[in-house]
Amino acid sequence: MSEKKKIKINVESEETAENEKTEKPASAKDEYGKHKRETADEGHADAKKPLKELEARLDAKEEEVKETYDRLLRVSADFENYKKRSAREMEEFRKYANQSLLKEMLSVVDNLELAINSSNDKKKADKHLIEGLNLTLNEILRVFEKFNVKPIEAQGKAFDPAFHEAVMREETDDFPENTVVSQFQKGYLIHDRLLRPAMVVVAVPKTAQKDKKI
Repeated sequence: MSEKKKIKINVESEETAENEKTEKPASAKDEYGKHKRETADEGHADAKKPLKELEARLDAKEEEVKETYDRLLRVSADFENYKKRSAREMEEFRKYANQSLLKEMLSVVDNLELAINSSNDKKKADKHLIEGLNLTLNEILRVFEKFNVKPIEAQGKAFDPAFHEAVMREETDDFPENTVVSQFQKGYLIHDRLLRPAMVVVAVPKTAQKDKKI
């Protein structure tokens, strides 16, 4: 082989080797870029995962706060209702705490009134005794007034079973039917509650049976 041919082969070999060297780094660079992009994409996806978890946890906490606030509102409303109910019960207790004692005192008032009425019918009755009875009666009535105990108006009123207890019927044309003609015993209220009903006689037309008990 001539010297000229050898030089040509060497030149071609060198160019081929140089081209291979040039192509290999380019291919490696592309591979590295691709790997870098894939790594970046994976890193970006990994970064999104904690964000989504945080958003889910935030939504759960917001729902929990909402439920807690709703429970707080319900508890607050229940407590307000409890306070109002307790206040009403306490007021009821204050109003009617002495009801039993005052009811027992009604018989004392009945006896005093009976004694005063009987003494007034007698001409020789002791005036000082009558005065003492009146003073005692007035003092008890003053106590009744203090605790809002008042007699029920019955005579001449329409019969009301909520406040009157009919013990007799009386035939009469002087009063409309079912009107209270007279009373055997006074009735009393304490505030707006019945303490004792009035025992009364109720009018009926004269065609009805006389003095019929009901």
